[in-house]
Amino acid sequence: MTRMIDWSSCPDVERDPARVSGAWVFRGTRVPVSALFENLEDDATLHDFLAWFPGVTKPQARSVLEHAARSAFEAA
Repeated sequence: MTRMIDWSSCPDVERDPARVSGAWVFRGTRVPVSALFENLEDDATLHDFLAWFPGVTKPQARSVLEHAARSAFEAA
């Protein structure tokens, strides 16, 4: 069984039902958090992602990755 990550406790993301279909996005942007993971899965580097989505900061991306990693360990 796969558990979903609870993004509500990550300060670098936000969700608004009226924007981006209610998806979790990087705070202050319209970039979905899922875009980071999809690009990494397709062999992009973090540097590539930040270049392609200039509204996202490196600290935000690292925070999201760290939150996902913590969530994975808590679920194990």
